Amino acid sequence: MYKFAFCFFSAFSMASPALLMRVVASAYSVAEKAATIVRNVMAAGDLAIVEKTGANDLQTKADRLVQMSICASLARKFPKVTIIGEEELTTDEVTEELIEDGHCEEILKRTCPAQYAGIKEEELVIWVDPLDGTKEYTEGLLDHVTVLIGIAYGGKAIAGVINQPYYNYEAGADAVLGRTIWGVLGIGAFGFQLTEAPAGKHIIVTTRSHSSTLVNDCISALNPDSVIRVGGAGNKVIQLIEGKASAYVFASPGCKKWDTCAPEAILHAVGGKITDIHGNSFQYNKEVKHMNSAGVLATLRNYDYYASRIPNTVKQSLMP
Repeated sequence: MYKFAFCFFSAFSMASPALLMRVVASAYSVAEKAATIVRNVMAAGDLAIVEKTGANDLQTKADRLVQMSICASLARKFPKVTIIGEEELTTDEVTEELIEDGHCEEILKRTCPAQYAGIKEEELVIWVDPLDGTKEYTEGLLDHVTVLIGIAYGGKAIAGVINQPYYNYEAGADAVLGRTIWGVLGIGAFGFQLTEAPAGKHIIVTTRSHSSTLVNDCISALNPDSVIRVGGAGNKVIQLIEGKASAYVFASPGCKKWDTCAPEAILHAVGGKITDIHGNSFQYNKEVKHMNSAGVLATLRNYDYYASRIPNTVKQSLMP
């Protein structure tokens, strides 16, 4: 028989799940609301695209509405949590129709890991990428797109939610559209089938739209059997955990903390590893700089194999 177990704040709140589990459960529902917004904007046909720093750094109406929805919804429930989103927006214009106040009951049934049971709101930082893979979204490469909500404590990514609004979009009219993946360190990750890449194969997943000589030189030095080029950090980590790629390699600045926080938590929850090109862990405290200046190296298994083959010339070009 399944045993329901909760972890408690204190002796005075014996019926309440721990804060972390409530935040993750809410983030799950908020991400599903975000996916609906993403699909509705696309269906309406007016993406209202704005170039931020250039043609490869875009913002759409979906980016704006989703960030307002996520940040306002979570801030309303958890007012002392620090929330950092990719887009520079205010939440003053948020309408009630953008607010999601639901939560995932199944997550609340999970036992909170003991090391996180006493966390206070003000100790959490939530990193939000409302639409990871915006360029691909504007080009109709919809399976690249994810919504990312990462939760950090003590500077470490400890929980995350990744929604794929268009998962199954090419599977026919009867397929269920979209899925939500979530994970917490010490519990695991759910919403997908964990699969390892084929043994003995070195399959690299890397950037589709932010390539460079350094990126390509680094990949060549790893002597891969094949290279997959896709958009979105969330999507690339999904390639790892579903066995389609063995390493995510991006030897360039450009990736930000909101790109890596949620994917890192999910990858670490299933025993994977993500660092910069030098092997340094990412820090997610609220004061940290947003740019991951020294690139990204991630694997589900065999991290040391890839880390040991990053050329020194690449490392010297990418300082943290």
